[in-house]
Amino acid sequence: QVQLVESGGGLVQAGGSLRLSCAASARFFRFNAMGWYRQAPGKQRDLVARITSGGSTNYADSVKGRFTISRDNAKNTVYLQMNSLKPDDTAVYYCNMMTFWGQGTQVTVSS
Repeated sequence: QVQLVESGGGLVQAGGSLRLSCAASARFFRFNAMGWYRQAPGKQRDLVARITSGGSTNYADSVKGRFTISRDNAKNTVYLQMNSLKPDDTAVYYCNMMTFWGQGTQVTVSS
């Protein structure tokens, strides 16, 4: 069974930065793509960023140039560096691997 544990969320002013972390208890972490998704109240859960096992990345248009996804296979951890945060980035952020999800971490950006 895979467990994903997110951390690093919080309250930040617009223009600020946060770094999210997701620690995976997955034996084969390094062989799997990892993704960050977010869900705002009343909205669907959308992909924010994804990184393949080989390190290739893709981003939602709304976060390109502001967010960076990375991974440390030695630590079974994936990160999401979020800069120049906007109020529209406010959401619960979820880590994903295959069909497994973390519990989510709240990010709130005040104007």
